[in-house]
Amino acid sequence: MKKKDSYAISAFNIFNICILSILALVCIYPIWYVLMASLSNGNLIMQHSGLLLLPIKPNFAAYIAVFKNKMILSGYLNTLKILVISLILQITMTSIGAYFFSRERVLFKKPLMFIITLTMFISGGMIPFYQNLRSLHLMNSHWGLILPFMISTYNMIILKTSFESIPKSLCEAARIDGAGHMKILFSIVLPLSKPVLAVMLLYYGVGVWNGWFWASTILTDRAMYPLQVILREILLSNDTSIMTQGVSSGDLEAVGATIRYATVIVATLPILCAYPFLQKYFTKGIMIGAVKE
Repeated sequence: MKKKDSYAISAFNIFNICILSILALVCIYPIWYVLMASLSNGNLIMQHSGLLLLPIKPNFAAYIAVFKNKMILSGYLNTLKILVISLILQITMTSIGAYFFSRERVLFKKPLMFIITLTMFISGGMIPFYQNLRSLHLMNSHWGLILPFMISTYNMIILKTSFESIPKSLCEAARIDGAGHMKILFSIVLPLSKPVLAVMLLYYGVGVWNGWFWASTILTDRAMYPLQVILREILLSNDTSIMTQGVSSGDLEAVGATIRYATVIVATLPILCAYPFLQKYFTKGIMIGAVKE
C-alpha cells in the first residue's frame, strides 16, 4: 500500500509540475516575445512569423529612441510622483481604517462595516464621480488621481483580518505602559504585519502604475500625463512620429513597431523588477485570515 501511495503521489507531483510549467510558459512567452522584438531589427521583425526566442540582429536603437522622447521621461517622473504620494497616503489611511475596525468595543462597528462593505458593490457611477472632481477643483491636477483613491475597501478588509490575528495581549501590555492607539498601531501592529503590508504595496502600486483611465479623463495638460497615458497613445493611435524623426519613409512602419515594443517593456519593467522583492511576502500576506484555528 505504501509503495502504491508513493507512486500515486509521485505521479500527481509530476502532473502538477508539467501543468504549471506549461502555464508558466504561456504567461512568460508574450513578455519574452515583446522583449526580443524590441531588441530586433525592425524590418526583419516585420517579416518574421512564428515563435521568436532570440532577437534578430540585436540592437538598442528602439530603446535609444524611446529615452530620447521627452514625453516618456516626463511621463515616468509624473508616474513616480503619483505613485510615491499615493502609496504613502493609501497605506496610512488603510492602516488607520483597518486598525479602527479590528478593535473590540467600537461603537456602531458592525453597521459602519456593513455600510463600507456596500461600497464594493454599489457606487455613484462615473458621472457623479467626475462632477465631484470638478466641484472640488481637482481637474487637471495630480491630486485628482491621488485623493479619491486613498483607500480600498477590499484592501482594508484584508489588513483588518491581519490586525485581528495579532495577539491582543501585546496591545494590552502596551496600553498598560501608557501607549496610545497611534503608538500601538505604528510601533506594534504595523511591524508585525509586514507580509500583508507588502501585499498592500503590490496591490496599490500596480493599480497606480497601470492607471490610465482617470488620468486621460481629468488631465488636459500633456506635461502632466503619466506614463501609461502616453503608452496608450503610442499603441492605440500608432503615433511614433516624435521618436522616428530622421528615419526614411520606407522604414517608418518597421522602426515604429520596435519602438512600440520597447515602450511596452520600459513601462512594464519597474513592476516586474519590484515583484521578486515582494514575492516572499505575497503568499503569506494574502493567506492571512484564510484559516481559522
